[in-house]
Amino acid sequence: MDLLDDYRDLTDVALRRRLEPERGLYMAEGAKVIERALAAGHRPRSILVSPRWEESARRALDAVGIDAPVLVHPESVLEEVTGYQVHRGALAAMERPALPALADLVRDARRVVVLEGIVDHTNVGAIFRSAAGIGADAIVCAPTCADPLYRRSVKVSMGTVFQVPWTRVDQWPGALTQLQQEGFVVAALALADDAVSLDEFAAAGHARIALVMGAEGDGLTRAAQRTADAVVTIPMRGDVDSLNVAAASAVALWALR
Repeated sequence: MDLLDDYRDLTDVALRRRLEPERGLYMAEGAKVIERALAAGHRPRSILVSPRWEESARRALDAVGIDAPVLVHPESVLEEVTGYQVHRGALAAMERPALPALADLVRDARRVVVLEGIVDHTNVGAIFRSAAGIGADAIVCAPTCADPLYRRSVKVSMGTVFQVPWTRVDQWPGALTQLQQEGFVVAALALADDAVSLDEFAAAGHARIALVMGAEGDGLTRAAQRTADAVVTIPMRGDVDSLNVAAASAVALWALR
């Protein structure tokens, strides 16, 4: 297979969602993101750059002692292959790392974020950035959650998807029960008549918390809410009932830091 095949049709989201996991790869875009992926121990199958980014790509590989093909082509070729103008000048086809088992992921964690049904890659990336910047030890993705390693997620996260440990679970909502068995208080961030305020929940001082966040429109499923130990809501004003899920993650993590 031509190494350029990894980079074709990047704008076809449906195709890439299927193709990248099948090939065991993901895309890192931009020199900073590629450097963070390399620093996290991820290995590139190749790096595709325009001529002015070749030297920085080779330096990044040398810094971690990795020998990988650097494919150098004019920007017009990059655009023809990928389907869009690659403003940041560099793309890397990275090998997907093996994901840890849930028990291993959370063994030493105190704050865990659980994502159910969040399909917008921008929101997933923003939540990872909040987790890295404000403080969460791990992220757990339900089967219905978008891929944190999809190009848009990686880009929006500013590479923090390589910094925050995460995994994807198959059993749902059984994974929440497993977290409870591991000693976590599972808090569903949702609107409900019996919900407690975020301030009240934070004041309880629970040692280990798994904060469950749901889909952008419909919120958490009833199954997830029934399994949770508590339903928690962020107090709102001005006839606004809720925040965007990425903004809500930042507020909740700050309150529970």
